[in-house]
Amino acid sequence: MVAAVSARPERKPADLLAGFAVLALLGGFLAYAVIDKGRPAESGYRLNASFAHIDGLAVGSDVRLAGITVGQVVEERVDPKTFAAGVTFTVRPDIRLPDDTAAIITSDSLLGGKYIALSPGGDDRMLRPGATIGETQGSISLEQLLSKFIFSVTDTLTQANQARAHAQQSGAAPVVTSPVAPSPVAPASVAPSPATSGTPTSAPPPLAPLDAPAVGTVP
Repeated sequence: MVAAVSARPERKPADLLAGFAVLALLGGFLAYAVIDKGRPAESGYRLNASFAHIDGLAVGSDVRLAGITVGQVVEERVDPKTFAAGVTFTVRPDIRLPDDTAAIITSDSLLGGKYIALSPGGDDRMLRPGATIGETQGSISLEQLLSKFIFSVTDTLTQANQARAHAQQSGAAPVVTSPVAPSPVAPASVAPSPATSGTPTSAPPPLAPLDAPAVGTVP
């Protein structure tokens, strides 16, 4: 018995090319979506700031004014001359900031993400697009906060131990209060009576002895 083998239809090269083109197009859309999601959307004008440390601050971090997000960080770099961290961020076009505005890197909590907090000043002049904020404060890491706390506690304990050792070396013994004994009461002096005042007291005269009866005499 001869089994009938059905012949498979041959695929045309055009169909293969079309399939590869569709796959490549889908891959391109996926890559664009991922890249576009990671890139912050720019809206508004740009400002620059220089910080000593920007630990935890990344591209896409918020820029807040009075707790409201008004922009995002779009670029981070290192100044080759000063070795400071340069940050470029955007601010909404409807918000005009005074020339003496301060930029502070802070966080919501010890473990929260970092963001730039803007603190407007009172200058009448306004920052222009592309200007650099002069008053800045960099971020403080959790390690720095813990090290400062530990150093403060250690310094306090060291000072207390030194004061105790100095007191022991100087021989200052603790003052012990003993109970106070009651003072003896002096006997009260009896004042002489007016009748005998100034007159010596004489002893009473002795009594005359009674005559004893003689032996053998009859009364």
